[in-house]
Amino acid sequence: MKPAYSAAIVGVLVLAMIASASLYTVDQRQRAILFQLGEVKDVIETPGLHFKLPLIQNVRFFDTRILTLDTRDAERVTTEGNVPVLVDSFVKWRIRDVRQFYLSVDRESIAQDRLNAIVRSELSAEFGRRKLEAVISTERDEIMERLRDRVNKGVAQLGIDVIDVRVKRIELPQDVSERTFARMVSERQRAANEMRSRGAAEGEKIRADADRQRSVIVAEAYSEAQRIKGEGDAKAAAIYNKAFSADPEFYAFYRSLDAYRATLRSRSDVLVLDPNMEFLRYMRGSGAGRGTK
Repeated sequence: MKPAYSAAIVGVLVLAMIASASLYTVDQRQRAILFQLGEVKDVIETPGLHFKLPLIQNVRFFDTRILTLDTRDAERVTTEGNVPVLVDSFVKWRIRDVRQFYLSVDRESIAQDRLNAIVRSELSAEFGRRKLEAVISTERDEIMERLRDRVNKGVAQLGIDVIDVRVKRIELPQDVSERTFARMVSERQRAANEMRSRGAAEGEKIRADADRQRSVIVAEAYSEAQRIKGEGDAKAAAIYNKAFSADPEFYAFYRSLDAYRATLRSRSDVLVLDPNMEFLRYMRGSGAGRGTK
């Protein structure tokens, strides 16, 4: 290989090394800080290709996308009335001011530790001034808004913005949950017993009223039946009297036949009677009549 050719190759390699050490690219999802001899010289916010002095200057990149801080363990906080609950939450945040962020916390891990401590403190404060029912349902959205605003104030000096703070779940600790469940069961049993007592009393009242109405109805029906029966007996007696008045002899004869029929129901019936009894008048009279003619 010729010396001139080798020198050209070496020159190209040196230029390539100098170019690679002098050029850098900032992604649109990033911001960069340009350091010169360890001190912050500039903050690069424009994406694209940029130049730096080799050996003298160096670049550090920071992610400016929305990041998520998700707590590993649920935080135990106490609501108003000294009721402990477990709160599992997450935070959406991003770097707002890269220079301030670097000077305050330097790294994302340190920022997340600081942010996590502030969120825990504000979470305890917000939950501590509200009752359990409020943090679970009625005031939950308001709590999240106030929590986001208060955390933003707490991290303002860190150069970051908190986009949102949300609670994933709220539940009672195991010991509190068991006591609460036992209390709920006791309350439901008490309510059930009270309803049963009211139901039994109402049932007795209904039965007593039904018995009273039944007695009144039966008495009125019996009275009406007796009245109708009396009217029927009176009409029957009037008919009998009218019939008897029209032909007393025939009526007496007819009544005697009914008496004979009722008395002599079977051929095996035996009666020992005096022939001169009034009961046998028509039997005796028919035979005597035929003998005299």
